[in-house]
Amino acid sequence: MRRLAIDGGDPMFPHGVPFVRPPAPPLDEVVARLRPTYEQGAMTNGPLVRELEAAVADRMGVAHVVAVSSCTTGLILALAGLRHLDGLEGPVLMPSFTFSAGPHSVAWNDLGVRFAECDPLSFQLDLVDAHARLDGAGAIMATHVFGAPCRPEQVEALGAEAGIPVLFDAAHGFGGRRAGRPLGGFGEVEVFSMTPTKPLVAGEGGLVCTDRADLAEYLHLAREYGNPGDYDTRFVGLNGRLSEMHAAVALASIEHIDEHLATRRRMAARFSDAILGIPGVRVQAIDEGDESTFKDFTIAVDALEYGADRDTLVSVLRAEGVDTRNYFDPPVHRQRSHATRSPADLPVTDAVARTVVSLPLYPALDDATIDGIVELIAAAPQANA
Repeated sequence: MRRLAIDGGDPMFPHGVPFVRPPAPPLDEVVARLRPTYEQGAMTNGPLVRELEAAVADRMGVAHVVAVSSCTTGLILALAGLRHLDGLEGPVLMPSFTFSAGPHSVAWNDLGVRFAECDPLSFQLDLVDAHARLDGAGAIMATHVFGAPCRPEQVEALGAEAGIPVLFDAAHGFGGRRAGRPLGGFGEVEVFSMTPTKPLVAGEGGLVCTDRADLAEYLHLAREYGNPGDYDTRFVGLNGRLSEMHAAVALASIEHIDEHLATRRRMAARFSDAILGIPGVRVQAIDEGDESTFKDFTIAVDALEYGADRDTLVSVLRAEGVDTRNYFDPPVHRQRSHATRSPADLPVTDAVARTVVSLPLYPALDDATIDGIVELIAAAPQANA
């Protein structure tokens, strides 16, 4: 067995394995799309944005898509729209094992956050725990964690039982499918991200998907300060527009998205098949028939069975040149932004957060690198032995 770098050996990857390399589309394709509108002086919220909205609506089978400056902006405006149109009140029930943008969007709307547990195997919102915390909630916001569907029809059923709207933080989910159905059309609204770490890349940007015409109309105005064009703002909106440049990148990215997702899924399968043979290490549980985007490929470590804890594994990989991320540790209910305003006792979420680590996964990664990372995971418990 080779000597681990953390014990003084040579690193397996001396030039490093970055955690992410954005799958940016070819620059010439972006320029070709952007040039006509650029030369016309259309810089933001123009024809390319409308083309992007139409293409995504067609792909996802939804009636309306509204492109905005970020996924966070989309979540903020979607909640604001539900307050404006439906009188949404009360705390929003959501997982703490998620990115902070979701809870932040609730706070920006001056609504309370009610955190629920995550499932220890799938890392998704624990629907049984959520049901127990449903009384008095004003809405549910679930996350498709790491791009895997969160059983959205069951989340919808929870909302229907309580008579409250359901939203999905689908930041990771562009291209994911639930039992063959594309993510995007569940609940009142689903909001996707197009930042460089996501499956669909625009540089920055978000996509709000809904079948509600009234909500789409609100969102179109809201991203323009609430101004329909006569400068008599109908309500308090903000500047949430998407630029034509970002739309051009997104449109070029869509041309490659299916190939990109197929590559991610093949690589995730290679990781998974090899990791199954390592005691104490498991991968995210995904329902049979579902398709994850694998925005992140995340494993969980059982320290007793594995022989080392998550932090030791991270240290071993770092010494070997492999970059990782501890998503989502700390969970949001432990973060200073929410620990006092939304206190919660979530022992399962705390335990999961201490055991998970996300590994590099992107099309530029080759099979030999994947195999090398798995070899290091298998060897890590021998560190400092």
